[in-house]
Amino acid sequence: MLAQILRIYPEADLFALVDFLSPADRRALDGRRARTSFLQRVPFAKAGFRLLLPLFPRAVESLDVAAYDLVISSSHAVAKGVRTHRRQVHVCYCYTPMRYAWDLREQYLSQSGLDHGIRSLAANALLARLRRWDRAASERVDHFVAISAHIAARIRRCYGRDATVIYPPVTVAHRDTAPRRESSYLTVSQLVPYKRVDLLIEAFRRMPERELVVIGDGPLRRNLQARAPANVRMLGWLPEAERDAWLARARAFVFAAEEDFGIAPLEAQAFGTPVIAYAGGAARETIAGLDADAPAGLLFRDQSVPAIVDAVGEFERDPGRFTTDACRTNARRFGVERFRNEFANFVATHAHVDGSATR
Repeated sequence: MLAQILRIYPEADLFALVDFLSPADRRALDGRRARTSFLQRVPFAKAGFRLLLPLFPRAVESLDVAAYDLVISSSHAVAKGVRTHRRQVHVCYCYTPMRYAWDLREQYLSQSGLDHGIRSLAANALLARLRRWDRAASERVDHFVAISAHIAARIRRCYGRDATVIYPPVTVAHRDTAPRRESSYLTVSQLVPYKRVDLLIEAFRRMPERELVVIGDGPLRRNLQARAPANVRMLGWLPEAERDAWLARARAFVFAAEEDFGIAPLEAQAFGTPVIAYAGGAARETIAGLDADAPAGLLFRDQSVPAIVDAVGEFERDPGRFTTDACRTNARRFGVERFRNEFANFVATHAHVDGSATR
């Protein structure tokens, strides 16, 4: 999303807490480097970035953007807290209010082993302080843009603010190749608690005749790898071309997270691959389910192992219901040009009158 925003505003300067991008990721930003906060100079910042969480608010507030008429923050945590003055317009493209301070607080503490003892007290105190800061920092934003109606509702509940929904871009143009379907089911995900890859692994343990391929990495990988049965293959992160090859030939893409938007399922749809997904979060906005005239996927209502097993069984009863064309048509609703036009028009409407920025 950041790359697309920068292509709308090619002359914009870029700021970030840190900038440790790989050469490949930097190419996606057309070689841009960010002006960074003091966290860039912390000796272990690259390897231990998550450990610096208590310093994130102070770091984003240290960034000096006073010279700009328009500030656009791309925020899933603290970016929206950058300090602005009343003559500036601040538009926040918000992926979610800070997850670990709001909706997923208990889950993060439990699955990180911080739900009991002295460490629990310290973690809860930190998250309570971050939550207070996050609510106060939301007042620095003039206009919120949310990635889904699901997130717009969360912004309203957490911050008491309204938000306009502009869905993120999904690249679909180069993916109109004929799929060669295999028997494996697939998920692509960060291996972090809220993605619930653990549920997928346990569901496929109960379906030993079916194979699940997991592409992704993260702090839970070692634990999940140790628990995975023989019919679950964990491949780690793959280069984009290899990942896309799996997306193009999977029997179906499975997803158990309550997702804020869900790019990966739509990337699978761009290859004509049907999706089996949890109906929480934004999935009901993005995946055309069985109630659609041309279904592109199947949604299950309970975030549980039995529900996943039942959904795979329902899919197998008639996989021909989900056509390649229906899946690709669904993905095209979220194309790159659509995003660029909608976002540019929103900013032009809300940030400029006769060419000058206003509040």
